[in-house]
Amino acid sequence: MTTQAGRLTETAPATAVNRAARPSLGSRLASGVGGGVVRVFLLLVGLFWLVPTIGLLLSSLRKPEDMNASGWWKVLSEPSQLTVDSYQKLLENGDITDSLLNTVLITVPATLLVVVIGSLAGYAFAWMEFPGRDWWFLGVVGLLVVPVQVALIPIAELFGKIGVFGSITGVVLFHVGYGLPFAVFLLRNFFAEIPRELLEAARLDGAGELRLFVRVVMPLGGPAIASLGIFQFLWVWNDMLVALVFSDSGSQPITVALQTQVRQFGNNIDVLAPGAFISMVIPLAVFFAFQRQFVSGVMAGAVK
Repeated sequence: MTTQAGRLTETAPATAVNRAARPSLGSRLASGVGGGVVRVFLLLVGLFWLVPTIGLLLSSLRKPEDMNASGWWKVLSEPSQLTVDSYQKLLENGDITDSLLNTVLITVPATLLVVVIGSLAGYAFAWMEFPGRDWWFLGVVGLLVVPVQVALIPIAELFGKIGVFGSITGVVLFHVGYGLPFAVFLLRNFFAEIPRELLEAARLDGAGELRLFVRVVMPLGGPAIASLGIFQFLWVWNDMLVALVFSDSGSQPITVALQTQVRQFGNNIDVLAPGAFISMVIPLAVFFAFQRQFVSGVMAGAVK
């Protein structure tokens, strides 16, 4: 009796563990259905997110009379409506083409300057010793909470006194100054996670601060730097508030030019549709081109 009871006692926990480890049929069905439902839901969300872009593309490939007669979805049943005449008219519109060039001249320098200066400052705050380093960094963090609307009038008066108001230089300087606090904050926190032993080994090999920054810190900080570049590019490219205040008719970007076209010519949809699509598709192309680096930068530091 004692031996049989002992066997029963030893078998009972093993049976309970096996039952606990093996999922029930209901849980397995729920898991399978849940995974399929989630995939379908995400697919529908992605398609729904693309509807405005697809609609704008199809509208830009239709004639004005077709757009006035029906919605863009009509082209799905009548593909003969598709034409590139609107893009030809867009290339003949000097205001739109000049504003597109101005957008590039504003966005590229503003992005590169923020990335370069933010990287240097982030490295200095993370690994260099200088008087008041922590207090200076707290000041940079404090600038993150300053709304852009608060700085518009004082900076506009300052730019007017130094002669850069209404020029591309003024727009670039404002975007650089306003984008640097976030850049320094992001890159400083990322660079601070680099192992100290790695930097000390490079210093023992005779590397100075500049060589250490270029050869060690920059390659390791590539994902974060790429994420910052994408953020800054999208912010500057899609900006209209700063451009409305600091640019004039000769330096306005595409966002202001399209807004001006709407105000002056309410029926020129054949120019507005392709112009709006070009202004939208370029940042989308940049984002998808650097999507892998962007995801790596966002996830950097989440798992150690």
